[in-house]
Amino acid sequence: MGRWKPAPEKSSPHITAAGLARLQQESRDLWKRRAGVTKALTAAAAEGDRSENAEYIYRKKELREIDRRIRYLQKRIPDLKVVDSPPSNPGQIFFGAWVTLEKDHREEVVYRIVGADEFDPQQGYISLDSPLARALLKKTQDDEVTVETPLGSSHYCVLEVRYSE
Repeated sequence: MGRWKPAPEKSSPHITAAGLARLQQESRDLWKRRAGVTKALTAAAAEGDRSENAEYIYRKKELREIDRRIRYLQKRIPDLKVVDSPPSNPGQIFFGAWVTLEKDHREEVVYRIVGADEFDPQQGYISLDSPLARALLKKTQDDEVTVETPLGSSHYCVLEVRYSE
């Protein structure tokens, strides 16, 4: 029996201008880091027996991980579409919106809807592909949303929609 898995669902190609700049900077940084790892790998290979050379094995693994990320970024960056202007109806929730929600009639939370490549839960950035963001799209202030999660359903009320920090 094989290990075949279906291809993952493609994430949305939308990204903010700042998110694209971060990905491009990451790509440049990876190329610089790769040069240093390659030098260290060459030095480790020159030490002799590679089968028991921990430094050599570690550097090969590190180089493989760097190359994997570089390949991903080289394929992903050209496909991205930068969204840097607010929508024609700023009262509705679309990509790039900062949304203030009341969760389960208790606490207020603020999320920004961003692309899959720049989501960061600690900053309150949620992916456009997430269940919550999909439920919020095209909603307006005072709309209520119910989202099914693995832990059960959560209820939200939209308190505010804005497109600037």
